[in-house]
Amino acid sequence: MRTRILLTATIASTVAVAGALPANASTASTTVLSQGHVDVLDIAYEDGELAVHVHDEVTGELDPCSVVLKVKPEARTTVPADPAYAFLGAAGDPVWVLPQVEDPNLLFAGLATEEIAAGQLAGDSVTIKLTSVYGPGDVSVFTTDEFGAPSIIFDEGDGLPDTHNLAAGVHQHANWAFEAAGWYWLTFKVTAKDAFTGAHLSSGPVTIRFQVVS
Repeated sequence: MRTRILLTATIASTVAVAGALPANASTASTTVLSQGHVDVLDIAYEDGELAVHVHDEVTGELDPCSVVLKVKPEARTTVPADPAYAFLGAAGDPVWVLPQVEDPNLLFAGLATEEIAAGQLAGDSVTIKLTSVYGPGDVSVFTTDEFGAPSIIFDEGDGLPDTHNLAAGVHQHANWAFEAAGWYWLTFKVTAKDAFTGAHLSSGPVTIRFQVVS
């Protein structure tokens, strides 16, 4: 079900400030990324805790609350007529997609656990949970195989939370789809278990901000 909320004054104020920033601009508190390789969630296990950053190939590790990921107008396409893509909306409807295959004009967005060594976590994996989305349209994250068939990782349209298990020491790219232009806040939580102590680990809520430009 599409999320429909009234944003608080705090969130509205944040939009007003961030909306004034040009692409690829930085201030003391905000970095806007609009192209190049970026790990939306770069997950590490450090000093007995799960750490989550946004990783940009140019600037390195960034605090998620200081980043805006900009989806440029060039990302706009239409929903395919293939029924397998009905989760994106009706065939022919507009949708903005950061693609799984690198486009130098857009963000190449992935998920990463490359900083987690084998044997640190039980099952050598983490669980990523998309807990909430605030924004003007549905959001989905999915991969496509060599024949173009989609495999959904997260889909706000059929309800949240959604979970995705990701192996340690890997890097995964996917398609990030937004069904309307505007501002989005995606909140994730990463959990795992320490392989030696059995302790349950949690990143706590991590919110990633996207601006989808029409």
